[in-house]
Amino acid sequence: MLFLDYQDRRPIYEQILEKFRLLILSGAMEPDSRMPSVRQLAMELSINPNTIQRAYMELEQQGLIYPVKGRGSFVTGSSEIRRIGMEEILRELRETTEKCRTFGIEEEEIIQVIRECYKEGDND
Repeated sequence: MLFLDYQDRRPIYEQILEKFRLLILSGAMEPDSRMPSVRQLAMELSINPNTIQRAYMELEQQGLIYPVKGRGSFVTGSSEIRRIGMEEILRELRETTEKCRTFGIEEEEIIQVIRECYKEGDND
């Protein structure tokens, strides 16, 4: 079940989009699993079905779901999700690297921090 934050300034469809992106990219929604129907989700959230449809169209454009005529929408296969997730993470890493460069942080310092993060991850 999705929970909407009516205090959030973002439009409802963006909140729905972001929550499904997170569920799909994290693997919480299995590849090729069926998405909730637009009508069903609209009833559960007490919102207009067009709002759900808009979020689903955006997810489809991003390659995270695909429609099957007469059956609904389904989560994209795992290799495609991995590729999309990698692109997003690498884009964020590039932005972070650029910020580091702006603040005068040297390449070796960044690499050392990344190595430390990986070591910390091994201890979990």
